[in-house]
Amino acid sequence: MSVTVRVPAKVNVQLAVGAARPDGFHDLANVFLAVGLYDEVTVAPSAGGPRVTCEGPDADQVPLDRTNLAVRAAETLAARYGIRPDVHLYITKDIPVAGGMAGGSADGAGALLACDALWGTNASRDELLDICAELGSDVPFSLVGGAALGTGRGEKLRALETGGTFHWVFAMAARGLSTPAVFREFDRLAQGLDIPEPVASEELLGALAEGDPDALAAAVSNDLQPAALSLFPELADTLATGRSAGALAGLVSGSGPTTAFLARDPESALKVAESLRSSGTCRAVRVATGPAPGATVVSA
Repeated sequence: MSVTVRVPAKVNVQLAVGAARPDGFHDLANVFLAVGLYDEVTVAPSAGGPRVTCEGPDADQVPLDRTNLAVRAAETLAARYGIRPDVHLYITKDIPVAGGMAGGSADGAGALLACDALWGTNASRDELLDICAELGSDVPFSLVGGAALGTGRGEKLRALETGGTFHWVFAMAARGLSTPAVFREFDRLAQGLDIPEPVASEELLGALAEGDPDALAAAVSNDLQPAALSLFPELADTLATGRSAGALAGLVSGSGPTTAFLARDPESALKVAESLRSSGTCRAVRVATGPAPGATVVSA
C-alpha cells in the first residue's frame, strides 16, 4: 500500500517583517498565495524507521536525513499516536530547492498528510495544523493552500478570498539563499532603525478579493527583498529584465533567490518568460497560476 500527496509552492505577495523578537524569530504579516508548481510525496511501509529518497530538479540538494521536514513530519505524527515511523518517503521535486517558494515546507506538509492516510490516524485538521506549526513557519500554509494571511511568525493563518486567477512567472537563480542568512542580513540592515509592527495591506487584500492583477501589482511588497539583494546583487538584473518585458510587478519570492513576476494574462506571462529565458540572468523559468489547492491526496 502507498499514498501519494501533491502539495503546491507559494509566493509571498506581501511579506511585512517586524523587528527580531527575544526568541530570534520575527513577527510577520505574510500574505501567501499557493501556485501551481507541485512536489509529490509518496509514502509506503518500510522496516527500520523513516527513510527518504528524492528525484527531480536539484534533488541532489535535498537532505535525506532527519533535517528533511518530511522525515520530521512522519516522526512527529508517529510519536503522537504511538506508531513506529516505519515508512519510506519518496519525494518527486518540482518546486525549486532553496528558492523561497517553500519547497521543504511543502514536503513536510505532504508527508504529514500522506502518513496520516497511510496509518489511518484520522488526525483532525487542527491537529495536523498544530504539527505543521511545530515543523516550521511556512508548513501550515502548505497544508491549506489557496490564499491566506499568516501572522505570528507566519504560522497563524486566516484564509483570504480571491476573486480570480493570477498569472505568474518565476525565474530560478543559479544558486540558493539560506533563509536564516537573509533574516540575519535583514537584522543587520535594520540596526538603528525603527521597525514598525507588520500589518497586511488593505489595498492588497482587496486586490486579491477582486481578482485585479493591476491593483495587486501596485500593492505587492517584500521587506526581505533588500536583504536578499544585498546577499545576491545579481537578482537586480533579473528583476529589471522581467519588468522591462512587460511584467506588472516583480519581486523576490520570500527569502529568495527565486524572483516572481505578475503578468496580466497568459499571453503576457509567456512573453515575460521568454525574455527571461533568453536574458542569461537566471538558470530556469517557470510559468504558473494561483491560487492553487493545498496538500491533496491524489492516490492511495
